[in-house]
Amino acid sequence: MTQAPARPRVGRRQHDREIVALAVPAFGALVAEPLFLMTDTAIVGHLGTAQLAGLGVASALLMTAVSVFVFLAYATTAAVARRVGAGDLPAAIRQGMDGIWLALLLGAGVVAVALPTAPHLVELFGTSDAAAPYAITYLRISVLGIPAMLVVLAATGLLRGLQDTKTPLYVAVIGFVANGALNAGLVYGAGLGIAGSAWGTVIAQCGMAAVYLAVVLRGARKHGASLRPDAAGIRASAQAGVPLLVRTLSLRAILMIATAVAARLGDADIAAHQIILSLWSLLAFALDAIAIAGQAIIGRYLGAGDTEGARAVCRRMVEWGIAVGVVLGALVVLARPAFLPLFTSDSAVKDAALPALVIVALSQPISGIVFVLDGVLMGAGDGPYLAWAMVLTLAVFTPVALLVPVLGGGLTALWAAMTLMMTMRMLTLWLRSRSGRWMVTGATR
Repeated sequence: MTQAPARPRVGRRQHDREIVALAVPAFGALVAEPLFLMTDTAIVGHLGTAQLAGLGVASALLMTAVSVFVFLAYATTAAVARRVGAGDLPAAIRQGMDGIWLALLLGAGVVAVALPTAPHLVELFGTSDAAAPYAITYLRISVLGIPAMLVVLAATGLLRGLQDTKTPLYVAVIGFVANGALNAGLVYGAGLGIAGSAWGTVIAQCGMAAVYLAVVLRGARKHGASLRPDAAGIRASAQAGVPLLVRTLSLRAILMIATAVAARLGDADIAAHQIILSLWSLLAFALDAIAIAGQAIIGRYLGAGDTEGARAVCRRMVEWGIAVGVVLGALVVLARPAFLPLFTSDSAVKDAALPALVIVALSQPISGIVFVLDGVLMGAGDGPYLAWAMVLTLAVFTPVALLVPVLGGGLTALWAAMTLMMTMRMLTLWLRSRSGRWMVTGATR
């Protein structure tokens, strides 16, 4: 009688240990990634305003390109984790290699397009005549590192699928340190200016890709996995990535619409919006770390045919998402008075941001559920549903957001619309998770 209820608690503790073991290193790696851009910004900022403006334009283009291909990590994680759950490590590594080969092909395509069109891309941003040459220089050099960046995404997905989030953390930290040292040395020591910053980042990215490839090669030799490109496998990786690409583009469209609406509200509102958006993105890293754990764990359970285990760990991760969301929301409310002065001394900007931050705080538990279930369905390989759900969310959000300048309410109303968007995502994801249709078992979906 006394032992019966103890079994679920043991299972819960086991799930907790597994989630923490994967999520904490994943969080560290996620936080390390934006530090690359912060380092470049800090170093280039001392060169002059025109150079910093050029870096801003080029970085926006580069980050957009990389974010579009983030499916290389997500799709690879899910596919590899299934193979791991099925007990077939050689096939898991082979699956990851297909993703890496696809990354190289896509990276080569981006380089081929971006090099000749760099001036036109910079011009589309309305870059000033003073900043444009610096933006073009930085973009043309940095784009050479795109293949390495995409290989890092795919290889990170492979290691996550293998239930390893520590190696990506180590590589990200070492890459960040190397990037800072190279940037400082090439910009100031070698006197290369903004070109030195670009070359430093490219070298650091190539070094990170080389480390990942060395790790993958060692694992492939150990388990006898083939490393040669396989047309069918690369094609399958691309097909699995298309729905996630649609999902990502829809999400990017939502963020762009929100920024465009904020710009219509006035200078103080758009300034406050950018501050809030930066905080919202930072909070997302903590929640995304749990989602990454979900991708790896769910894929493994389904690959092993354990639907009950998948359902149990899904439920536990949702509880984690809600709890972390509540904590983050409380921190936002408590830190508001100290947070805003770090970014602005303008009272109008502060007045616009303060009530909107309350909305952001209240929405964090909803965001926790969204991120977790998003990760669960990605881990299950349920990309087509995620794509349609995000397109539907975009269709609901767009008219509501566009009505904000008409109906009034300012930035607070806009972030209420953002909360509606997250609520819509939560409902679509919750309905799917409740249906059980995502629980397709086997080494492949």
